[in-house]
Amino acid sequence: MKIKDIISKNLSVLKEVTDIPQKEIYIFLGFILEKDFIWLTLNQDYELSFSQLQKINDCIKKRATHYPVEYITNRVSFYGEEFNIYDGVLIPRPETELLVDKAYDILKEITSPNIVEIGTGSGIISTMLAKKIENINITAVDINPKALELAKLNASKHNVSHKIDFVLSDLFTNVKDAQYHMIVSNPPYIANDFELPKNVLYEPKEALFGGNKGDELIVDIVNICINKNIKYFCCEMGYDQKEPLSKIFDQNGWVYEFYSDYSGFDRGFILRLKE
Repeated sequence: MKIKDIISKNLSVLKEVTDIPQKEIYIFLGFILEKDFIWLTLNQDYELSFSQLQKINDCIKKRATHYPVEYITNRVSFYGEEFNIYDGVLIPRPETELLVDKAYDILKEITSPNIVEIGTGSGIISTMLAKKIENINITAVDINPKALELAKLNASKHNVSHKIDFVLSDLFTNVKDAQYHMIVSNPPYIANDFELPKNVLYEPKEALFGGNKGDELIVDIVNICINKNIKYFCCEMGYDQKEPLSKIFDQNGWVYEFYSDYSGFDRGFILRLKE
């Protein structure tokens, strides 16, 4: 079967699970054939072998169950870079690039910054900060051993393993005492009773749900900043958590700034504790 025939045949199969069925078929074709989009569009009459056809059919069949594209290809794009991703580890979202930007704007002004990332997942935040900042030292923690394995792989892939210490830890339980300049985190922040889209149901619940209100873990990390005298906390949050978090920050006289994501929703904050 030719590339053009595969596309026309499967558009209707995927239209119920995605708004971009043609693009996703091209992603699978590129993954199987190890070709880029330009090659695929210029070679529509390329005939797939039997084994290649089997593989593309398997991809389409999986995707038709709402199984995430990223888990099928084991690849995810972040900040224009390619990272590995596994089933069982949270898939990075584009809006988390904004969290990296906010943290970088602060850290670039600090000589040899020493930071902790809580809930590193695939390691994309720590890896990107390590790529962008020459003399940074990062402790990246997660409670998921599979996530840490993947994070180490991604750090090695981008040649920054020497800047990151990966630690299996629940928050700061196994983090060594030191003077840290910042905590950065994309923690679980979804309320436990929130109904997730079908494709998100395949992702690890412990990386998504943050408690009855959703912001409980965020508050726990704020308390760590206080107890450990960590000046900055850069964090992603839920679109509906600005008001309750503002009240907590205002009550304590902290300096803070919220930021929006690409769709205009409240998505995170930068908190600076008072001296």
